[in-house]
Amino acid sequence: MEQKTNGNLRLGMTFMASIFFIFGFITNFNIAMKDQVQLAFALTNFEAQLVNFSFFIAYAVFSFLCGFIIKKIGYKNGVIVGLILVSLGSYMFFPAVSVLSYPLFLLAVFVMATGVVFLQTAANPYVAALGPQDTAPARLNLTQALNGVATTIAPFLAGILVLAPAVLAIKGGASPADAANYVKLPFVIIGTIVVIIAIGITFIKLPNITGDETISSKSVFKKPQVWLGAIGIFCYVGAEVGTASQIAPYLLSDHNTALDVAVKLSAIYWGGAMVGRFYGSILLSTLSSAKKYQYSAMVMVFAFFVGWFITSASVTDGQFVFHSQPMNGFIFLCIAVANFFLMLLGKGKANVALGIFGTVNMLLILAAVMLPAAIGMWCLLSIGFFNSIMFPNIFSLGVRDLDPSEMPLASGIINTLIVGGAVIPLLMGGLTDAFSARGALLIPVICYAYITFFALKGSKIR
Repeated sequence: MEQKTNGNLRLGMTFMASIFFIFGFITNFNIAMKDQVQLAFALTNFEAQLVNFSFFIAYAVFSFLCGFIIKKIGYKNGVIVGLILVSLGSYMFFPAVSVLSYPLFLLAVFVMATGVVFLQTAANPYVAALGPQDTAPARLNLTQALNGVATTIAPFLAGILVLAPAVLAIKGGASPADAANYVKLPFVIIGTIVVIIAIGITFIKLPNITGDETISSKSVFKKPQVWLGAIGIFCYVGAEVGTASQIAPYLLSDHNTALDVAVKLSAIYWGGAMVGRFYGSILLSTLSSAKKYQYSAMVMVFAFFVGWFITSASVTDGQFVFHSQPMNGFIFLCIAVANFFLMLLGKGKANVALGIFGTVNMLLILAAVMLPAAIGMWCLLSIGFFNSIMFPNIFSLGVRDLDPSEMPLASGIINTLIVGGAVIPLLMGGLTDAFSARGALLIPVICYAYITFFALKGSKIR
């Protein structure tokens, strides 16, 4: 019986890992498209940030409602609904680009994001409930690490397969409208793959997660850690997306970097988050110390190749080109090693590690604001490493001590505040237009200050 239970849990984790990969890829592909859209529609920084706004505002509109719906129809059906909406939004990009309608483009982003809201609202509490509460941060970090693989791949592909040929086409005399056509095919492919996955999931039997039915889900409203955690998610997602979308303006204004190269470099930012989440899943697990160090060393080797490959690959005249830059791989490795030792200071405690990383990110942003761009660039790119464990740790601390029957509503509340990814980048885009890219970076400093407070004080409130 125990073997069957473990098999069901493994099946549930495998399934959820694939869902995290899907919505991670979709989220970051949209974020990376901000620069392509700005080019195609001739937008200001503020107007271009409406892509992020349209995506993340869906969390404010639907997350709370999704919590109730998923509680009624179940996790599996909630995921299927989410996948269908993702595919519908993907297909809407084709007519939006064909007629070059920015409002229709934003509507397609919103529909796709609504599907992602369903996926995320179902996935996070499901993973947290698939096993002991003490190891929930480790499970969430593992699925977030696989999400990180997708978030690293997405801007990389956007940079070399979409934005680079679009820039090349414009240099060759094509209009921005013609260059926008490079957006069509990727979204058609995404929509088709997601439809196939939704059909396949219909026939998969997943383990059921049940709780105490005598507990009213409304009791969640009386749990301060849920509300404080939700604010933490608002600050985290806003700071993460805002900083990522600020990398290109920062490099373009200070470092004379080509747009497609700047977008490709943002993949390093997300690559750091991926590496850090692998560390988190290892160090917060119940593995022996020897195994933790062994697996962490393997992650460090992987980090070197990630930094080397991403900064070396490009598309020139329609051909894939690899200009070997091992020094960037070594820089990325050094940051990965520092990330590992700072994570060790957390001593396996989710709140302590979160507080350390929040403080580090404040210092990195201030360094990027004050130092020359050649150094400040690496400070910005390093922030991804220290963002790595924030979402899973904030979420697991926010839902700690909750019964599984309370999870869907708590997840809905917390995911609603992912709208920070809409509000903060939009505000930063406006400040970039009015002042400078460096000045706008001071907003995430405030966000990371709150996250540090939640980690060391707010998360202990029960």
